[in-house]
Order: sequence, then structure tokens, then C-alpha cells
Amino acid sequence: MEEVPFVVLGTGMAGLGAAYALKAAGARFVCYDKNNSVGGHSRSLRYDNGFTFDEGGHISFTKNAHVQEVFSENVRGSYVESRLTIDNYWQGLRLPHPIQNNLRHLPAELIVQIIADYKASDTCASEGQTSRPSHQTYADWLHRSYGPTFAKTFPMIYGKKYHTTDTENLTTDWIGPRMYRPTIEELVRSALPGTTPIPNYIDGFRYPKTGGFVSFLEPFSDTFRIRVNKRATHLDPKKRTLQFADGETISYGTLISSIPLPDLISIMKGAPDDVLSASKKLAFSTVWLVNLGVGRADVSDAMVTYFYDEDIIISRINLPHLFSPGNAPDGCATIQAEIYFSDRFKPCVDSPQDLIQRTIADLRRCKILREDDRILLADAVVARHANVIYDFDRVPALRVVHGYLDEAGVRYCGRFGHWDHAWTDQAFVSGEDAARAALGS
Repeated sequence: MEEVPFVVLGTGMAGLGAAYALKAAGARFVCYDKNNSVGGHSRSLRYDNGFTFDEGGHISFTKNAHVQEVFSENVRGSYVESRLTIDNYWQGLRLPHPIQNNLRHLPAELIVQIIADYKASDTCASEGQTSRPSHQTYADWLHRSYGPTFAKTFPMIYGKKYHTTDTENLTTDWIGPRMYRPTIEELVRSALPGTTPIPNYIDGFRYPKTGGFVSFLEPFSDTFRIRVNKRATHLDPKKRTLQFADGETISYGTLISSIPLPDLISIMKGAPDDVLSASKKLAFSTVWLVNLGVGRADVSDAMVTYFYDEDIIISRINLPHLFSPGNAPDGCATIQAEIYFSDRFKPCVDSPQDLIQRTIADLRRCKILREDDRILLADAVVARHANVIYDFDRVPALRVVHGYLDEAGVRYCGRFGHWDHAWTDQAFVSGEDAARAALGS
């Protein structure tokens, strides 16, 4: 049986962040991944006809100089640096983002009602803010932050599509800088013509010139010891042994895991019933990604579009060819539509082909696609774990699961190790932190 001082499960951002820190410390380690390539949720799909898509709309907008340097070195400085353009689709209108900072594009009566509601709100912001103290539910936060008219028309509709459940079932722990709350002065000014909109929290970004987002990570395959097609099936934290689906068993000194907590707990020998039960209460969304290659480059000026109509199946789209021209053949466009489901709140009942057809129909209805557009590629791929759902079971369940892992000596990192909404740079750093903690102990 091979004995490995440090074992890392998963080769996404967090797993490779852990490996990076272990490498820097001169530690001996091996990374294992159940997939046939590195990248995890940062993987890229490269089709034979020249189209490239990522597993979601990944870009690097980090301000962390260390992470910027790591990514830049991995692509030898060959990246696109650009400004992110976002808009919103609502009832036939294309609205600048965020909507609450661009009211002038809405119907006049709706603007009046939104401002009146906002002015009457008992928690109306005295200055622009991006976060607020936690309220009982996300729905309550939206009502208090924007007033009922805006809340019900926009974020409550989108929130249910994205999180797969009503906003009454969600906490506010995840919001952070994601939801800007304008002052009453900013709100009124945004309703007037000729005013300068407040920028989104994401502005500039970097993206590899070729190969998709995973190009920021792939060079690690040449410098780290990584074994792919290795799905872990049994973990004995007392004996410190790990078995894989192919029958191989190894022993380890320290285990660092970035794989989803429910998957990790399910393979751990001796996990108590209360821990198993708690792990099953950790809710997450699954996303079906409909990837379309179009024989026309000018399908949209926006790199990302959010959809606020309930009867449109798509939550949002991103256009990878606008992140980098290398993601599509010359004169062609890429559209990736995100459609969210969840085991707990909204199981998927559609076939992949149905999702493709419904997506194309909705994009034509929204006039993003034309009836005569040539669809050169149409594919649907699923990401089993897309986003953590911040429902009211999350915190107590996480306390039980993390407590057990701490006692078992298993380190965890990343979005699905910490069970949060970590962005890519945060996930990478969390992996480094987990490795340094393991080295220090």
C-alpha cells in the first residue's frame, strides 16, 4: 500500500490551491480527481468544431495580486483584459445592470411606484451600501432594502430561478457585495436621463486568450503529481486509508478535501448517523448548461444577461466569445444558457434535448437569436453541484459536519468544502490556507 504524506481530493481551484502551497513548502503530495482532467468546476469544454465553453461563466476578476500573478504565470501572460458588460432582460426590454441603478429605462408608472416604496421603507439607506444586517429571510431583506414593488418585480423572480426556491426559504448570509443598495438620491437620479450609472461590483477581468478558463490551471498538471479517473469510495479516518473505485488503496498522513461535503461524508467509515443526516440537509443547486454555437458573431453586446421573466426557462446567459475571441471560430458566437434545478426544491423533469429546444425558443422570443440563425453546435451538459443554497438548514447542518471532520483530522476547503459562495480566487486561497494549516499542525 502506497503511503502519501499529503493527499488532496479534487483538482478544482481549491484543490490546486492546496497543492500550490504544499509544493511551495516542499511537501510530498498527490492530488486525486474522479474526472479525466484537472479543473473541477473550472473545467472547459473544447468542441471539435472550434467552440470552447466553461462550466459556467467563469472570469477572473480578483484583486488579489498573488492569485493574479499565479494565473498570469500559468498562461505566460497570454490573457485578455477587458471590462465586463452585463444587461438584463425583462418583458421585452434590455436593461442596464444593476436595474436598481438604472431606473430610467423602466415604464414611468413603475419608476414612480418603486421610488415611493423605497422612500417609505423603514430601512431606507442613508448612504450607498452593498450589505445589510441579517433579516429573518432573504425575502424580508429585499422588501426592506428595495421596497415591495422592486423586490417582487425583479430580485424575487430571479432569486427563485437561480436558487430554485422561494426567497422566503433563504437566509441573507450569502449577499455580501452582490446586491447594491442605492441611497434615495442615487435611486432618484437613476430615473433621470443623462445620469452616469453606478458600476457593478465586477468591472475589469482577465481571461485566457485560448483554451478556456481552465488554461489558468492546466499547467499545474506538469508540476504537481496528479492522478485523474480516481473516484474515492471508502475513507477510514482512523486508519488513514483511502480506497478508490478501481480497487487501489493508499494510506495518508493528512487529507485535504475540496469535494462536496455530502459526497465526502458518504464514504467515511464510522460516520455517525447525526453527521450523515446533517450532510444530507446541505442543499445545493444543479445547473444544466445549454451550449450553443451560432453562425453569427453579433448576437449581443452584453457578455452576461440576466432574465427576470418567470416564463423564460433561462436564468442567465454568458457569451464566451466575448470573454476571448479564441472561444469561437471567426464570425461565430457562443451562447451558454444556465438552467437551475435542485434535488430538494426543483427536480429536473426535462430531457437534455428538451432543454436545448426550450432554450433556443426562448432566445428567439427574446430576439437574441434570429429565426434564420445557423445553430452550428447545440449541446447540454450538467454540473451536479452548481451553487450552495443558503436555506435555514445550512448553518446547523454545517456545524455538525465540520465538527465531525475537525475531530477526524480531515481538512476541507473551497466552495463545497466550506459550503459557501466562494469565488474562484477565494476558493484557491482557501485551498492554500488549508494546506498551510495542515503543514503547521
